[in-house]
Amino acid sequence: MTQSGKNTEYQFMALVSLLANSALQHLGKVMNPVTGKVEKNLEAAGMTIDWLTMLKTKTQGNLTQEEDRILSSYISNLQLNYVDEMNAEKKEQIQKSDENKEENQNENK
Repeated sequence: MTQSGKNTEYQFMALVSLLANSALQHLGKVMNPVTGKVEKNLEAAGMTIDWLTMLKTKTQGNLTQEEDRILSSYISNLQLNYVDEMNAEKKEQIQKSDENKEENQNENK
């Protein structure tokens, strides 16, 4: 099956967009259309971001300027959001740990 350049470009950008939207779902930034809920899975988000980064590496020199710009933009945006979510999760864990310590101290009094 032969494909025109425009069709291939469209399919590539559709794949990139699909992966980026999947990563946003896993980051808890958008609702899961199947469940209707906002769900967070940072491990899956990280893996999806890694896939996009691998695509960028493997297609280097074969993308149009626009494709490269969009892919790079998606990756940068997702990486920043991933770091924010990881930091927020760590902060939540610290707060829960501090609350548990405080509860234990109050029980021992």
